Amino acid sequence: SSQNLSEEFAKAARQLKKEAPRIQFGKIDVTHQLDLRKEFNIREFPTVKFFVDGSRKDPIDCKGVRQASAFITWVKRRTGPSTALINSTDQAEAIIHADDLAVIGFFKELHNDSVDIFCETAKDVPEMPFGMTASKDVCASYGIQKNTLVVFKKGKPVHNEVLEDGRQNKLDLMRLIKSFTLDLVTEYNLETSVKIFDVPVENHILLFTPTNSETFNAIYENYKSAAAEFRGKIMFVLVNTNETRNGRVFEYFRIREVDVPAVRILNLTSDAKYKMPADEVTVENLKEFCHSYLNGKAKLHLSSEEIPEDWDKTPVKVLVGKNFNRIVF
Repeated sequence: SSQNLSEEFAKAARQLKKEAPRIQFGKIDVTHQLDLRKEFNIREFPTVKFFVDGSRKDPIDCKGVRQASAFITWVKRRTGPSTALINSTDQAEAIIHADDLAVIGFFKELHNDSVDIFCETAKDVPEMPFGMTASKDVCASYGIQKNTLVVFKKGKPVHNEVLEDGRQNKLDLMRLIKSFTLDLVTEYNLETSVKIFDVPVENHILLFTPTNSETFNAIYENYKSAAAEFRGKIMFVLVNTNETRNGRVFEYFRIREVDVPAVRILNLTSDAKYKMPADEVTVENLKEFCHSYLNGKAKLHLSSEEIPEDWDKTPVKVLVGKNFNRIVF
């Protein structure tokens, strides 16, 4: 909530006043300061902006940061080095075990485009520690030979991303790293819905199925197997159709009892929905659906009722999505 974030912001301000007195904090109620609201194009609340070098132009937006600790890290990474420099395996281990998740960049040398992108990405993921190294010994002790970003979860490597100059961009890396704050498949409920929208992956695939059906385990395993390939590109969500509190989600996707198990893809930015053409939830069908969506080849799914049998019996015709185009145009 806005109130909660305001308290966390104040907590961070008190802490940073001691550690970095040069950074000033202010709070503006834009319901009274309409000209400022307009100048900085404030559309949602609360909005946090960071002004650098006394300039009003192009402040940096601080988005998706909810905890005081993450906010302090965000500010520190904007005003100093964004990643810790690692010179020994002991240092690396300390960072890897400091938190649930940690990100380490292993590089041949510390001056290239990949390093720059890695450091820029670290600025936008203040929830977890970042370290980087160009030490041959450290790279060798983790068996790494190329420029590689490694995500560690509970002290174990869970993902290796080879970094090639010009191939990755900051946003892709950020999406990939933040996706590890969730499981491969996240079951939708009131608590996880907030976390799902915190990860900036705009493509969501949803599996609608009752979790107590006989076929559930097999279907779920297939879904999980397909998910690994699309980490950071498409978020895999499970919606239990037995849960009455998920009613609004079924309505939104026009899912009925007879349709399940059903698979849909939703693009959060455009609100476009896509339906998996195949009925069977196999690894192959899921992968094909995801690839066709990412390549822009998936057909838009316009939810529609079936065409009523007597739609043209009276002078006023009954139109639904399925016959709308044909009749009207």
